[in-house]
Amino acid sequence: MTSSPSSRPPPARPPTEEPSRREWFSEIIGRTRFVVLIAVIAVLLVSFSLFLQGTLLALHTIWDSWRDTFTQGIASQEGNIAVEFLEIVSTMLKAVVFYLIGVGLYSLFITPLNLTSALGVESLADLEQKVVSVIIVILGVTFLEHFVRWDKPLDTLYFAGALALAGGALVFFQRVHRGSGGDLGQPQSKVRARQELFENHTEQRHIDDHDVQLAEQATQAKQEGKVDAEEGSG
Repeated sequence: MTSSPSSRPPPARPPTEEPSRREWFSEIIGRTRFVVLIAVIAVLLVSFSLFLQGTLLALHTIWDSWRDTFTQGIASQEGNIAVEFLEIVSTMLKAVVFYLIGVGLYSLFITPLNLTSALGVESLADLEQKVVSVIIVILGVTFLEHFVRWDKPLDTLYFAGALALAGGALVFFQRVHRGSGGDLGQPQSKVRARQELFENHTEQRHIDDHDVQLAEQATQAKQEGKVDAEEGSG
């Protein structure tokens, strides 16, 4: 017995191409992360320039200080030499800030690095913490330069007040955002990253299943209130 045409099931529709289009578009959006390479290259060039300028400044300062010592005596170096060397330290610290930003952005958006993991940079929040820490040190070195000069005590006092406000705001920012970093920043992961970087000379970091399990456990412990936020961020 043959079934009537009206009782036959309707033909199956061909699968829609909408999911594949979404995947294709999502892949394109994900690939836009390589635009960060432009910022990484630019920031690293600034860092290398500052390191080079700091090195040249150090060599020039050392040469001038020893030349003046032999020609004018050791008394000619009182006060000024300390300020000049502090300027070198300030330049190097500024170079470190740009270097941290460059390698941090590369590790976060392009490929994880053992270097950033060893430094404790697992997220943008971690990168902010490291950069703010170095900036606070730069503020302290800058004030020390003015303090050693001691040209105008009243201006030095005003300068100290301004730096205290800026530094206090940065310290408050650190206290508020402490513990909001990446969950992969576990102490054992940092130790393994240091070993791979300094002993095995492996730059790229490999995130295995054990790291993911530790991150999940740390996140669950934070949500349940078993550990503080500071402890989970390593």
